[in-house]
Amino acid sequence: RTIDGKAWTKVNANCGSTSFVVSDLISGQEYFFRVRAENRFGVGPPAETIQRTTARDPIHPPDPPIKLKIGLVTKNTVSLTWKPPKNDGGAPVTHYNVECLHWDRTGEVKEAWKQCNRRDVEETKFTVEDLVEGGEYEFRVKAVNIAGPSRPSATVGPLVVKDQTCPPSIELTEFMEVEEGTDVNIVAKVKGIPFPTLTWLKASPKKPDDKTPVQYDQHVNKLVSEDTCTLLIQQSRRSDTGLFTITAVNNLGTASKEMRLNVLGRPGPPVGPIKFESIFADQMTISWLPPLDDGGSKITNYVIEKKEANRRTWVPVTNEPKECIFTVPKLMEGHEYVFRIMAQNKFGIGEPLDSEPETARNLFTVPGPCDKPTVSSITHDSMTVNWEEPEHDGGSPVTGYWLERKETTGKRWTRVNRDPIKPMTLGVSYKVTGLIEGSEYQFRVSAINAAGVGPPSMPSDPAIARDPIAPPGPPIPKVTDWTKSSVDLEWTPPLKDGGSRITGYIVEYKEEGKEEWERVEIRGTKFVVAGLKEGCFYKFRVRAVNAAGIGEPGECTDIIEMKDRIVAPDINLDATVRDRIVVHAGGVIRIIAYVSGKPAPTVTWSRDDRALPEEAKIEETAISSSLVIKNCKRSHQGIYTLLAKNAGGERKKAIIVDVLDVPGPVGMPFLTENLTNDSCKLSWFTPEDDGGSPITNYIIEKRESDHRAWTPVTYTVTRQNATVQGLTEGKAYFFRIAAENIIGMGPFTETPKELIIRDPITVPDRPEDLEVKAVTKNSVTLTWNPPKYNGGSDITMYVLESRLIGKEKFHRVTKEKMLDRKYTV
Repeated sequence: RTIDGKAWTKVNANCGSTSFVVSDLISGQEYFFRVRAENRFGVGPPAETIQRTTARDPIHPPDPPIKLKIGLVTKNTVSLTWKPPKNDGGAPVTHYNVECLHWDRTGEVKEAWKQCNRRDVEETKFTVEDLVEGGEYEFRVKAVNIAGPSRPSATVGPLVVKDQTCPPSIELTEFMEVEEGTDVNIVAKVKGIPFPTLTWLKASPKKPDDKTPVQYDQHVNKLVSEDTCTLLIQQSRRSDTGLFTITAVNNLGTASKEMRLNVLGRPGPPVGPIKFESIFADQMTISWLPPLDDGGSKITNYVIEKKEANRRTWVPVTNEPKECIFTVPKLMEGHEYVFRIMAQNKFGIGEPLDSEPETARNLFTVPGPCDKPTVSSITHDSMTVNWEEPEHDGGSPVTGYWLERKETTGKRWTRVNRDPIKPMTLGVSYKVTGLIEGSEYQFRVSAINAAGVGPPSMPSDPAIARDPIAPPGPPIPKVTDWTKSSVDLEWTPPLKDGGSRITGYIVEYKEEGKEEWERVEIRGTKFVVAGLKEGCFYKFRVRAVNAAGIGEPGECTDIIEMKDRIVAPDINLDATVRDRIVVHAGGVIRIIAYVSGKPAPTVTWSRDDRALPEEAKIEETAISSSLVIKNCKRSHQGIYTLLAKNAGGERKKAIIVDVLDVPGPVGMPFLTENLTNDSCKLSWFTPEDDGGSPITNYIIEKRESDHRAWTPVTYTVTRQNATVQGLTEGKAYFFRIAAENIIGMGPFTETPKELIIRDPITVPDRPEDLEVKAVTKNSVTLTWNPPKYNGGSDITMYVLESRLIGKEKFHRVTKEKMLDRKYTV
């Protein structure tokens, strides 16, 4: 069976020898095996393997590492690199051992390979340290797996250990071209001993001599390895185009290389403004200049779109123009249009350039501007706008007007009317509806004749959309608290706000006997008046303020004397705590109480009118007192009382705490009684402590006296007795029982002595080892041992019988009750 499985699987039909090859196993899976002998009477008990066995191929030491190379050499160190072995021997290489051989040209010292690493080398590189300057060394590496070390690799050397120096040199691609949005890796191969200091510089292609250091951030970063330096540009942009220079410096010299990076993308917007070369009632000719940034690729064409000024949707016009001029056809006379132009290259369409609004019209003279309009009849959602005809009608009668509005905080004007407003003989007025209450608006008017729409008038004076307003009514204040030098005021807003939002309040107070009121301006509906004189009497009142001015005062009815206030204690339990809380054992008892009063009350906790348990902790703040017991037990339950006292009196609060736990051990005695040759009866008493919850079940387990493992007998017993079936006659058993409630299972209680399973009471077996110890002419002395089995009850007496040789019948010798195991006849 596998180590995770429970069922055993038979792997052979028959096997006559004492060895067997188990096939069809899963590679890497761990297994247990067991063997049972069989004869003509049946199958014997199994013998199991103790250790788990993994199904895998045989493991051998790995091959030697390959491509061992020498890197940086100093006066006392050598850096080595190598490649892993081609064959790992069937198990992963766990580490490497590096060895060196110190050449002795004099022959005075015996040459021998020595291990250089004190710890296992897990990477394929290592720096050998503590070498002798000027000494000659050879190096080799061994790979190690679970089967052991490999043969050594090919050696490198001999090498004279001394400082190596080399001026810096750089290999770098001179040109790179990428598409915008891709990641760019500019890799420079760097050599130099000691390893040089590396700096990246950037310059604009138009100013190659103006080089500045590259600023590293999430967009641009520098990665340095043993022989390379990479400039990584994430999600490249057009602005990353430039000349990049890397400079390497060490104490032997300086080297630098330059490369050009082109990031290609969509073009920028054309250069404006868009000019209207000609305007007609049905077409307009527009012109523009090419974009300053062509995206690094030739502009192939321009895309032109249009929309009416009072609409949001853009309509395609054409994508064919290759020059910077185009005539837009099929316009509707009198409509105001906005055009936008976008350049296109092989990477896509660039940003747009928008024109100013322009009206499709014939070249007739449009009317002049009207005088500045006026606003009247203002409500919260409407205004009436009034204006006069323009002085100049452009040679054609005015046929209508366009009325526009805008909020003073905005920039774009919006037409109010869908159709032109008809002119009137005595001036024109128009009621504008659908306004937002509280917003400030301006209006302007444009006259229309056969030639088109004239210029707009000057904007009207700003007007706020609101109903006619008046100062607000009086607030309703009250004093909520006071000390010897301060008063806490609260008030409700006035019932009438005068038709305008309340913007603030004015708190006024004065000392009794004085005429002048002190004033404080605030925004909220609460305020603490501080700095008052102890022992003096004060009056208080509050006024509301809106856009129309200051309202009537609301006065406090009471005159307040400045002295400390005494308030009896008050206790309020937190919402999570009621008069009773239930906690599971091991949890946290947390009782939070909010305590108020003046002066601040003293707080005392107790349990059942006695001191708190040692585990209890009291946490206090300015407004609360909390009792906390972590990892609580059954013994922590009880009635917890909180007492708050001050000069104004005292207040108590009691909280019942129930702690639920698993039951205690079952009540003694725990009795066992033989019933038959394969069953017994167990009886017990309920636990003294049910854990705070009714007993729901009893769990019974058994074990043979010569075994250690316990085996469940039953999981569902609700009475205080049970009959255990399926026992083996003659076997000795121990039993144990545990009570269970909704919280869990309590501790086990074990039978004090073993119980041998037999029928309740039978006649005893025959006595053992009857022997003659002494013989005289008229007596015989006999001895014997007790029977192996007493029949389930103690031996009460022995009966001795005799018969003459040749006779068949035995006669009883002893008449008295005999318990000794020795008798002389």
